[in-house]
Amino acid sequence: MKKAALFDLDGVIVDSEGIYTGFWAAIGREYGLAPTFAFDIKGTTLNDILENHFSGEDVPNEVTRKIHDFEDTMEYVLFDGVIDFITALRHAGFKTAIVTSSDDTKMAYLKLQQPELLGMFDAVITGSMVKKSKPDPEGYLLAAGMVGEDIADCYVFEDSIQGVEAGARSGATVIGVATTNAPEKLAPFADEIIENFTDNDIYAITGITPLHH
Repeated sequence: MKKAALFDLDGVIVDSEGIYTGFWAAIGREYGLAPTFAFDIKGTTLNDILENHFSGEDVPNEVTRKIHDFEDTMEYVLFDGVIDFITALRHAGFKTAIVTSSDDTKMAYLKLQQPELLGMFDAVITGSMVKKSKPDPEGYLLAAGMVGEDIADCYVFEDSIQGVEAGARSGATVIGVATTNAPEKLAPFADEIIENFTDNDIYAITGITPLHH
């Protein structure tokens, strides 16, 4: 039996990956970046995006203002079934954590719209707390340490290619959530794959009992 569950945020808990893809695709077009830019940066911290893709005296600050204005007005919609599943995990004694590339400004906007969400987690790892973006496993290893469990005793829930690779490299058991990518794209790094959290397979895979039958 595992002891902790570590969750990516966007595309796993919050239904926002499609919205972000549209935003970054528009930014990529505006600044003349590669057509694949919006997909290449998934799972990457804002600092890494700015350092690796934007140059010029004021361009990084300009892009930062654009993303924060966007995140201030976007709607943070939670995926169906995810709160029930996290509640069942905690009822079963699991520690829980979020491991996200999002910065603290975005997390403050999230808390305003979903005030009870972050309280369901024992730890929240943001992009400002790590030196290396996914697919580096640093964030997941940090989260396991913060909840006091060995990474081998943790599940990682991820929707991005970079994310499932980070989970696999950390030594956790990786459950790919096929909300953003097709199952076959997640398969190389995922131990199990679910379509979403309304899928009862997630309870069978983890051995958790649903609280509502």
